[in-house]
Amino acid sequence: MKITMDGRQIEARAGETILELARREGFPIPTLCYHEALGAEGACRLCTVEIKKTGGASQLVASCTYPLRSPVEVLTSSPAVERLRRDIVMLLYKKAPNSPYMKDLFAAFGCQENSLTADLEERCILCRLCVRACSQLGPSAISVVSRGTSKRIGTPYDRASSVCIGCGTCAEICPTGAIKRQETGNERIIWHRSFDLIPCEQCGQPYATREQLDYANARSGLPGYESRLCDACRRNSLVRLSALPK
Repeated sequence: MKITMDGRQIEARAGETILELARREGFPIPTLCYHEALGAEGACRLCTVEIKKTGGASQLVASCTYPLRSPVEVLTSSPAVERLRRDIVMLLYKKAPNSPYMKDLFAAFGCQENSLTADLEERCILCRLCVRACSQLGPSAISVVSRGTSKRIGTPYDRASSVCIGCGTCAEICPTGAIKRQETGNERIIWHRSFDLIPCEQCGQPYATREQLDYANARSGLPGYESRLCDACRRNSLVRLSALPK
């Protein structure tokens, strides 16, 4: 199926999203709430593009959730798209003005200050990436709590969650640095709870919590399996193994 993207004809696979096609073909489209490991959410709308169908009708759509079913023309940076993205960044910045990442986006998109009120201590834009990561990869220890302007991400009753494994995936995937994770020596503190960190058997650096390892081992489905290597040492081991004569 032929798709025209920014004046260039490219081959698209039926059912893939505009964002997937754009990334595969090297067209830059900004995102905040999207992660390829978790799929599309369509929450922030920063990935909006303009599409033109047969007959000339145009429409603004979120590229991460729009599946390609028939030939269309896609404009990834038309005046309407850039205007909408600028408004989105401005509103999200006002939601999380304490985030260095949002400050950089605000400047990059040429946004202007306005009279909208903002919580100067806030960094969260409610993209929900952390909630989805914890749900799909972990034990669903966090969720969206409260409603309206009080809506935020947290643990039940803002207390230490009994199911949290302290893996820190939520903090790593957060695009705006909103989740606090404190590490000192062999201790990690996150979501009102303290965890002991296990040292890597190879380099000796603390890298994971006991709860995290137990959870990973249980999900692996391999009885008695436990990886005691940090990511860097595990990658190095795999590289060495792949270099051995076959």
